[in-house]
Amino acid sequence: MLELEHGFRVVDVHARLNPDQEAVETLGRDITPELLEREMHQAGIVRSAVSPGPQPAGESYLRENNAVARLSVDRPFITFARVNGPRSPGNDPVSWLRNFRVERDDHHTRPDDIEQYSYDDRFHGFLLVPEYDGLPDEEVVAALDRAAAPLIVHGGPEFPPQAAAETLLGYDFPVILASFGGSAICTELMDESLRLLDQYDRLYLDTSYVRYRDYLERGLLEHPDRVVFGSGAPDTHPNVGVMEILTLDVSEDLLQRVFTKNATRLIPGLGSGNA
Repeated sequence: MLELEHGFRVVDVHARLNPDQEAVETLGRDITPELLEREMHQAGIVRSAVSPGPQPAGESYLRENNAVARLSVDRPFITFARVNGPRSPGNDPVSWLRNFRVERDDHHTRPDDIEQYSYDDRFHGFLLVPEYDGLPDEEVVAALDRAAAPLIVHGGPEFPPQAAAETLLGYDFPVILASFGGSAICTELMDESLRLLDQYDRLYLDTSYVRYRDYLERGLLEHPDRVVFGSGAPDTHPNVGVMEILTLDVSEDLLQRVFTKNATRLIPGLGSGNA
């Protein structure tokens, strides 16, 4: 694909980096770190926050997080550590009972893991996918609060924005709801996320996989400081995400905010001094 021509410095808060060949073969599009770097360059993305894809049930993310951090060295990537937990994201009686009795297992993220990631300058934030990885317990969430680093959270029907509000948004650390907190078929969840921006000043939304101009434009016009660009690569080509933003009917100032200003204020590692 030809390189995009635009005059913006684009940084990306949300991409996946496959740490090994097995992950490349089983997760989404077949793409290596070298190809991901090349596609980001083609899209005019100068720096990206990356994290590993899902692990099989019962396995820790420690090895994958460290592998992604190693692969990011000498590339225009910064690493977000993926975390997991024992609690169910559901809000039904069965989930409530399971969460009441649940205990952290060896493969779950521990408070000292969060502290270690926080002190390691290779990591700039955290990623949580409740549908696949569960929710951390209260001790781990308290450690995330002490770390004060951004947490990207995947939402959707299994973990709607209101669930994020009840479990994560009462703390001081920034929360970035990926894909406006919804998915391609859950625009009502995007509406819910946009409404939550009025209530929580540490809540942000990223644009990954959002293909609806109305929602993107509404987010930027109503909350210009709280929307950040996420490509969703490699599951979607980063050119696609950039073009979705470039074609919006908003001012150049708002484009600069979503592409650069908001993200670099939130995640200093994406700043111009690092690329």
